[in-house]
Amino acid sequence: MTHLFATVTPSEQNFCREPGRETAMAKDILGEAGLHFDELNKLRVLDPEVTQQTIELKEECKEFVDKIGQFQKIVGGLIELVDQLAKEAENEKMKAIGARNLLKSIAKQREAQQQQLQALIAEKKMQLERNSSVVDPI
Repeated sequence: MTHLFATVTPSEQNFCREPGRETAMAKDILGEAGLHFDELNKLRVLDPEVTQQTIELKEECKEFVDKIGQFQKIVGGLIELVDQLAKEAENEKMKAIGARNLLKSIAKQREAQQQQLQALIAEKKMQLERNSSVVDPI
């Protein structure tokens, strides 16, 4: 454990009486104990440089979090847009399937109608032949 007290000899006292030298020694001793003075000469536990780096890191972290938030908004908008396009594509797909089925059913109806008409023609031909054979014996 570091002590804050130091023994000073009388010759060192004269040396320490130089202006600013006592303050520098006090700062060195406190620095060794893990205590520092800030720009307002307030006693701090953290080194002012470390404190400044901590503040800068905090600001960078805040900027990073803000950018991540913006990114999430952009991605959220993109996801909504893609979902909307997917729904529209699905609707168009359903319309196309419906149109194709309608065309198939119309084609089947035409085939059925054609068969009915052919059957009707065949029936009429048979009637005509029967009617013609009745008229021919004369």
